[in-house]
Amino acid sequence: MSKVLVSDPIDQVGIDILSQVATVDVKTNLKPDELKAIIGEYDALMIRSGTRVTEDIIEAGTQLKIIGRAGVGVDNVDVPAATRKGIVVVNSPEGNTIAAAEHALAMMLSLSRHIPDANASVKRGEWDRKSFVGGEVYKKTLGVVGLGKIGSHVATVAKAMGMKLLAYDPFISAERAEQLGCQLVDLDLLFQQADYITLHIPKTSETTNLINAKTLALMKPTTRIINCARGGIIDEAALAAAIKEGKIAGAALDVFASEPLGDSELRSLTKDIILTPHLGASTTEAQVNVAIDVAEQIRDVILGLPARSAVNIPGLGPDILAELKPYMELAETLGNLVGQLSGGRIDSLTVRLQGELASNKSQPMVIAALKGLLYPALRERINYVNATIEAKERGIRVIETRDSSARDYAGSLHLEAIGTLGTHSVTGALLGDKEIHLIDVDGFPINVPPSKYMLFTLHRDMPGIIGKLGSLLGSFNVNIASMQVGRKIVRGDAVMALTIDDPLPEGILEEIKKLSGIRDAYTVTL
Repeated sequence: MSKVLVSDPIDQVGIDILSQVATVDVKTNLKPDELKAIIGEYDALMIRSGTRVTEDIIEAGTQLKIIGRAGVGVDNVDVPAATRKGIVVVNSPEGNTIAAAEHALAMMLSLSRHIPDANASVKRGEWDRKSFVGGEVYKKTLGVVGLGKIGSHVATVAKAMGMKLLAYDPFISAERAEQLGCQLVDLDLLFQQADYITLHIPKTSETTNLINAKTLALMKPTTRIINCARGGIIDEAALAAAIKEGKIAGAALDVFASEPLGDSELRSLTKDIILTPHLGASTTEAQVNVAIDVAEQIRDVILGLPARSAVNIPGLGPDILAELKPYMELAETLGNLVGQLSGGRIDSLTVRLQGELASNKSQPMVIAALKGLLYPALRERINYVNATIEAKERGIRVIETRDSSARDYAGSLHLEAIGTLGTHSVTGALLGDKEIHLIDVDGFPINVPPSKYMLFTLHRDMPGIIGKLGSLLGSFNVNIASMQVGRKIVRGDAVMALTIDDPLPEGILEEIKKLSGIRDAYTVTL
């Protein structure tokens, strides 16, 4: 009989499900060495946030088939190490959707009606009704930043309460937003018009300190902000200053840049602020839901069935994985790249297998390309299982084609994304020892391995353009690791691809676009 180790506290209902098909051992608070010493006995491991599943532990888990995380994130699991071993890693991306959405709504209503302060006042023996005159949310404008599952549920409930809905999500189609009763607008307009702003986006390099002194200055003095998504999206010092100075009406925060919240200016505010200790998923129902979801997936894998929320490659043995993995990495990298080049909402993605690659199985590469395309928006919530579903929900049409002609490379993969900001394409191939190379960007031939930080320019092929760009980057202390130019004709249009050691400093991209001969410029973080 299979054996399952549960190393963090989970609801009993999850243990009951696992007990139907396996012997279940519950051993919590294990030290890393203790876990490593016993993991070799088990076919499955179920955890929450407390257990760190490192590469050493995965290597010691010689019988492991699946690792299940009862929650959304899997940052405490070495997913690449598990993938190399053919171990399925699953989570519960939707188990706390309702809990998080309801907490955001509760925070909005509490902030609007001063409920925490009024409660504290009554408990002090006071009866000061005049100090707690609130406002109604009915007919007010709610700006929803991020229309994923949580943001969509908030929008649905808010619409039922009679609120007007504005939304910003570059990955959602206008049709999908309309179904939710939302008007898609750009971020600045949302900030300018919303009475309430609720955040439902991951923390990325693009969203870090999205709410800052500059964006706060766009808001009305009656605006209230709710963040039950991720800490670090708001510049907390700038927010505290804006509330103190009356630039906005208040804020309700469940997440913070550093947790537990330490010595923060937010604590010094005596009114118009609500702070809760990351309670978004802290409901009895959510804890039961994630336990059931992950336990059922572990049960299914033990029975030889596929997992529905695998964050790596589900149901593939190490032999098949070894064959497909390099091509899936190529597809995912290209998907991520073309999505960032496109910038806005994507309406369609064409995946073309070329040369020898045309004879391979296409579905894994299509799924990997979609995962890469959606990763900047969804982060840990996107995986190989839900990539197709998430793309469909966002109105992304997927076109799959094959071309067996070899061209300049034996086999290559071509992606073309069409979106609100235009059309971009990339082509890549595996060279040498399965090393990924970009061989074409927007129809211009290049040959460069992708790097974590990249800069692409569309420019006129003319003397001095490379020197101007190099001098500008040097003046900002940006070090160029490599540079290559692709062109079709002499002194026509060309593409320059640069790999750089660090992210571009703020504001430099606009300076690049001002250089004579530069038509456009894009940064990419892979």
